[in-house]
Amino acid sequence: MPRKPIDIPCRVDHLSILSEDGEVDREMEPELSEELLLRMYRTMLLCRRFDERMLTLQRQGRIGTFAPIKGQEAQIGAVVPLEPEDWIAPSFREMPAEVWRGKSLESVLLTYAGYNEGGKIPEGLNNLPIAIPVGSQILHAVGIAYGMKYRRKRHVAMAFFGDGGTSEGDFHEALNFAGVFQVPAVFVCQNNQWAISVPRSRQTRSRTLAQKAVAYEIPGVQVDGNDILAVYVAVKEAVERARAGEGPTFIENVTYRMSVHTTADDPKKYRRDEEVEPWIARDPITRFEKYLLKKGLLTDQKVASVDEEVTREVREAEQRWALQVEEGIDPMGMFDHAYEDLPPHILVQRDELRRELEEKSSQRG
Repeated sequence: MPRKPIDIPCRVDHLSILSEDGEVDREMEPELSEELLLRMYRTMLLCRRFDERMLTLQRQGRIGTFAPIKGQEAQIGAVVPLEPEDWIAPSFREMPAEVWRGKSLESVLLTYAGYNEGGKIPEGLNNLPIAIPVGSQILHAVGIAYGMKYRRKRHVAMAFFGDGGTSEGDFHEALNFAGVFQVPAVFVCQNNQWAISVPRSRQTRSRTLAQKAVAYEIPGVQVDGNDILAVYVAVKEAVERARAGEGPTFIENVTYRMSVHTTADDPKKYRRDEEVEPWIARDPITRFEKYLLKKGLLTDQKVASVDEEVTREVREAEQRWALQVEEGIDPMGMFDHAYEDLPPHILVQRDELRRELEEKSSQRG
C-alpha cells in the first residue's frame, strides 16, 4: 500500500503589535482604557525599580539569591485579562505578574530573605507560591484547571515557565493531559533564550517552541514577548477560549533575560555582551513608554513623576519588610514543621538559636 499523507494542522502564527520605536498596528491595537494602560506602565516600572533594589539588597547580604526579571516586564500583559477567581502558577521569574495580581513587595522580600511567611497566599489571592523546581508548576496549573472544569466553573488556570521548562517531562505530561481532557489552562512560556547557561539552540531543534503544542492538538502561538500589547491580545484570546470550554492554549513569549539567571550566576562566562546589546533597544518598558508618549497619555514630566512615585513605593515596602522581620516574625518557627520528632543535632541548633535570641532581646530591653 502506498504511503498516504496525514493532514495535520501545523501553522504557528507570530504576533507583534508595537514596533521598537513605539509605532502601533492600528488594526491590531487592543481597546484598553487610559487608566488601564497607565496602570500597566506604572506596574512595569515599579517592578523594574524593585528588581534593581533587590539586586542591591542581595549584594549587601540582606536577602538571598533570587532571579532578576529585567527585560521581561511585558509578562504583565498575560495577567491583565485574568479575573480574581482565576489562578496563576508562577515559576521564579514572574514577580511582575504576581505584583499585578496583588502580591505585596514586602512578601517578595520575605521570600528571598528566607522566611516561609513570604510564600503564604493571602485570602482571596489565587496565586500559587513560586516554584523553584523547573516545570513542576505546569502540572499544578493543569490540576487546578481540571478541578475547575469538573466543578463546571468558568475560571482559568495559567502556568508560567521558561524555555528550559519545555525540556522537562512535566511540561509534556501537562500538555498531554490538558489536551486530552480539554481543561481551561493557558500555558505561557517565557522564552528568554537561556536556560541558565544553556542557549535555546541547544535545547531543541524546533524552529519555535509554540509548535510543540501541535503534538497535543493544542493551539500554539508565538508572541513578541517584549510587546505588552501583543502579549495581552494573545492571552486574552486564549483566556476567552478556555472560558468558553474550548480547551487550553500554549503561548510562547519571545523575550530576553537581560540580567543574570540568578544572583549566583555570571553570564559573561557563557554569552557575549554583543548578544545582549540588540535586546536593550527592544526593552519592553522603553517601547511601551514611547507608545504612551505618542498617544499623549504620558509626558516627559509625567514619566519622571511616575518614576519618583514607584521609587518611593519600593522604599516604603522595604521599610515595612524590615519592620516585619524585626517585630513580627519568630525565627523559631523554622523548626516546627520539618520533622515530627526533631533529630538530636537539630534540637541542639534550636536551643542554641533560642539562647541567642533571648540574649539579643535582653540586650535591647
